[in-house]
Amino acid sequence: MISAVMPTYGRWDVAVDRGEGLYLWATDGRKFLDFTSGIAVTGLGHCHPHLIGAVTEQAKRLWHTSNLFQIPGQERLAQRLVDNTFADTVFFGNSGAEACELALKVARKYQSETGHPERWRIVACEGSFHGRTLATLAAAGNEATSRASDRRWTASTTSPLAI
Repeated sequence: MISAVMPTYGRWDVAVDRGEGLYLWATDGRKFLDFTSGIAVTGLGHCHPHLIGAVTEQAKRLWHTSNLFQIPGQERLAQRLVDNTFADTVFFGNSGAEACELALKVARKYQSETGHPERWRIVACEGSFHGRTLATLAAAGNEATSRASDRRWTASTTSPLAI
């Protein structure tokens, strides 16, 4: 019988109960240094009081809305990022796969716009994981999706970090 959680991931035999800073605690009391960072989603660590306060205040106002609307806080953050980095503009995505898809598209668009449409190859690490979209699976050298996406991806990747 299939489990209630679809078995799409190679799960470790660790049931995570809580996190604090750089650490995770399992339900059996074991403590782990969290090298996965929620697959790069919780890069700021777990449960920092300032972050909890900011998220709590935001949740009291608005939990989530579509990017179809103007979102003043998002616009302020984007401007701060532009002012303090190399970027001219910022894209806010909902997932790492969406971010990887955008990176692929922007890189190819840049080459096309600057007169080099023949520079369509993307270098990644073979056997890696960049998301579950056709393009990101193909970039990682997944044979089934590589055929489906016309083999326009050059493969190569690292494996995800483990706890």
